[in-house]
Amino acid sequence: MAGKLKKAAFKPVNIALGVAAGALAGMLFKEAWKLVSGDDDAPDAGDPDRGWGEILAAAAIQGAIFAVVKAAVHRGGAIGTQKLTGTWPD
Repeated sequence: MAGKLKKAAFKPVNIALGVAAGALAGMLFKEAWKLVSGDDDAPDAGDPDRGWGEILAAAAIQGAIFAVVKAAVHRGGAIGTQKLTGTWPD
């Protein structure tokens, strides 16, 4: 029962970390796209003025950034949980 209680207690923290991670990843992608393309706006898949290569490159960069940020936040949260509770989260 204690494990379920701990999990429930950290649920709001995990949600907040997820939202913050998404915002951080979005900002990092925007800056990365500026560096890579020199353009302030990343292409949207539905933009008829952008080519396949540009759209797929933007999607690949965005996906990589979001995956790395998500993994870093997840790992950091697990380490923080272990430090606070003495146990690694499930």
